[in-house]
Amino acid sequence: MVKRVTPPEAAALLAEGWSYLDVRSIPEFDGGHPTGAANVPLLHFEGGRMAPNPDFQRVVAANFAKDAKIVVGCKVGGRSLQAAGILETAGYTSVVDMRGGFHGEHDAFGRVACAGWAESNLPVETAAPAEKTYAALAAKR
Repeated sequence: MVKRVTPPEAAALLAEGWSYLDVRSIPEFDGGHPTGAANVPLLHFEGGRMAPNPDFQRVVAANFAKDAKIVVGCKVGGRSLQAAGILETAGYTSVVDMRGGFHGEHDAFGRVACAGWAESNLPVETAAPAEKTYAALAAKR
């Protein structure tokens, strides 16, 4: 079962040397992400809809060792939980899912169930270092 953490807990793990894996689409990532995050989309935005990224596991494997300490995040927490489960099944031993994602998790009434990274006032960047972009990470597969 995937361990889940809040954005402040995730920030504390990053301060200890963990890596942040943002599994949102490239346009979502480019719109803002946790500082230092690497982008490997679980889904790509294609033709007006989201479609599975068939290279997700291969790109992650080419860039992260099975014992790498990885915090997985997305927009609100759904894709990251799915991606963290995929990585655990693939043999990754230190993976946690960040609840609330970048924009926050809301209940059926629209109330905040878990504030996201941005709402928690944690460090955000819009320009990622070239080596953290999906294009650069995918080139290593």
